[in-house]
Amino acid sequence: MKPLLSVALLAASLGALTAQAPSPPAKPSEDTQETRFTSDVNRVSLQFTVTDRRGRFVTGLGKDDFLVREGRNTQKVLLFSSESELPLRLAILIDSSNSIRDRFRVIQEAAIEFINSVMRPGRDKAIVVSFDTAAEVQVDLTDDKDKLARSIRDLRAGGGTTMYDAIALASRDKLMKELPRYGYRYAMVILSDGDDNQSRLSRDQALEFAQMADVVIYTISTNSVTGGKGETDGDKVLKYFSTETGGLTFYPFKVEDLSQSFENIANELRHQYSIAYRPEPLKTDGSYQTIEVRVPTQGNLIIRARRGYYAPRF
Repeated sequence: MKPLLSVALLAASLGALTAQAPSPPAKPSEDTQETRFTSDVNRVSLQFTVTDRRGRFVTGLGKDDFLVREGRNTQKVLLFSSESELPLRLAILIDSSNSIRDRFRVIQEAAIEFINSVMRPGRDKAIVVSFDTAAEVQVDLTDDKDKLARSIRDLRAGGGTTMYDAIALASRDKLMKELPRYGYRYAMVILSDGDDNQSRLSRDQALEFAQMADVVIYTISTNSVTGGKGETDGDKVLKYFSTETGGLTFYPFKVEDLSQSFENIANELRHQYSIAYRPEPLKTDGSYQTIEVRVPTQGNLIIRARRGYYAPRF
């Protein structure tokens, strides 16, 4: 992982903005490792989906069906819920830069349709964050679908791209402040070409904030709808965020496919499992801890969960 700023510098930057065990992200360099921003991890919360080899959701599994390992150590599951029992806390991040101006109206309407289909009155809440030259909260966490829809329709495209700052803003300043921390499912949907060119924070700094907020990130690339061919550098960035947090990236080939991408995400959110455990042994050295979740009795299942987290540093 790239070097992170000190706590003070991160706070200042944000204040200025109004299953297999894989390899961890690149480690911070030695000269900045002591100042990396971490949170007190007493419990680790995981949201994940289980599918068969044909991509069909597997439902009906219980707490005792899962084996959770942190490194080589088996963990005791403390909290468990299946499907969509827990309330949803959703962040919608919309790229409003010049680069997507030509398809912005369709993106707005597809996002509104998604909110109306996935949110349950009185249980779920969403936040809308736009990002161009700066990241800005358009509407804070609310269950008011009309208010969310108005905030999206009022957006206008123009300026640069600050996607990393937007991820950090939504994660650190909003989702992480929902209490209790373990009573919700957290998800983020990002609509962008992934081509960040003006953020104060780095890609890996943004990822760590999302990891601390237990957020599963789903990304929808707006590159394919322009008729471009092949995977762009921005697509690779979008895929990085989704892969590291247990989400998915979607590549609609034309603007009419945007609604289908949102429907696929909605289906994902309706078929999630949630687990929380207290790490044993608890590491306090800032090291990266890999996580593996599997169903020992059914080796043919595919479990998509976040790959790990950074331990606190006391």
